[in-house]
Amino acid sequence: MTALISSMGASIEIGLIFAILAMGYMLTYKFLKYYDLSLEGTYPLGAFLAAVLIQKGLGPYLGIIGSIVAGGLGGCLTYFFYKKVKVDPLLSGILTLTILYSINLRVGGASNIPIAGSPSIFGNLPKWPILLILTILIKLAIDYYLRSEAGYLLKITGNNRKLVKQLGKNPDGMIMIGLILSNALIGLSGGLMANYQGFADIQMGTAMIVTGLASIIIGDTIMKASDRLRDTSRAIMGAIVYRIISGLAIYLGLNPNDLKLITALIVIAFIAYNNYLSKRKYKRMVNNARD
Repeated sequence: MTALISSMGASIEIGLIFAILAMGYMLTYKFLKYYDLSLEGTYPLGAFLAAVLIQKGLGPYLGIIGSIVAGGLGGCLTYFFYKKVKVDPLLSGILTLTILYSINLRVGGASNIPIAGSPSIFGNLPKWPILLILTILIKLAIDYYLRSEAGYLLKITGNNRKLVKQLGKNPDGMIMIGLILSNALIGLSGGLMANYQGFADIQMGTAMIVTGLASIIIGDTIMKASDRLRDTSRAIMGAIVYRIISGLAIYLGLNPNDLKLITALIVIAFIAYNNYLSKRKYKRMVNNARD
């Protein structure tokens, strides 16, 4: 039982780190309808930069700031390919993550940077309260931004670019802001993970797109009919539930090498459940219309 509690505690902590990634990815995937794959490059970039700065003795806090800035620059690069080079959104993300793979190796000088035993943002304190407070602060900041005029424009850009133009704003500018904010948060998530696990590895970004999608899809399924839950709250809850399911699967004896398979199955299961709920709702609406 003690081992199970410890495993679930670690899953929640990692879930909080992934929640920041999910809230970042939510901005592009859910609002802009821009399917950005560059997160698989900006996530490890944030981890590598944080680890390098810590290793050089510049401190974990500067490392976290560096991971945020680096992530935002990664978003700028994706926007440059999309807008200036006229590359398809999916391909622009692929180009960015491919370039960042080499940049990450250049930044770190190796495929793995150990920083265990070095100062971290957690110090000697329990990790979960720090992660919880940070996640809540980021959630509140995003909620505040989305309630502003700029946030409203960002939300409607994915569904109605013509309306944004009619309001005298440039929808491409909203995409640029969304990509920068999204990848800055994703870079922060990578920096936090490096602090949490005590190393940065070049493979950290592999399949992280599925993690982001899983968190958003699971979050959208939770209390689906409720309008009280904000999108940020759903992303946080989805990330935590996703990590608990993954951690529980490994605890019950599944091979850790099958984690990517487990992740894919989780996503498929929740998509199927969402589709089932949608069909049920549609049938109910049809029946009510007939009555």
